[in-house]
Amino acid sequence: MAITYTWTIESMSVLQTPDPDFVVAANWVCSGTDGTNVAEIGGSSTFAQQEGPTFVPYADLTETLVLGWVTAELGENGVTSAESCVEGQINSIVTPPVSPTSEPLPW
Repeated sequence: MAITYTWTIESMSVLQTPDPDFVVAANWVCSGTDGTNVAEIGGSSTFAQQEGPTFVPYADLTETLVLGWVTAELGENGVTSAESCVEGQINSIVTPPVSPTSEPLPW
């Protein structure tokens, strides 16, 4: 079962310094689907400064650019962890965990 992951930005927080509408945080969602089942996890990433050599005005930001900042902030382990969590949720939908039951003693 191959899972397709989609990362999206839900919202961003800004300060007016050092530049107008300077992005300091982004709330993101990582969703996944195996074609039938869907699961997601959300989080927030904070930025001390926008990545890259030059400031990008807020109106010129793209989701792809901000997702690049998020994945850089999370690092490879953080991205893998989020996607593994989504995979675990989908696996639990496909094969629900079995919980033991308490039975009366036979005597």
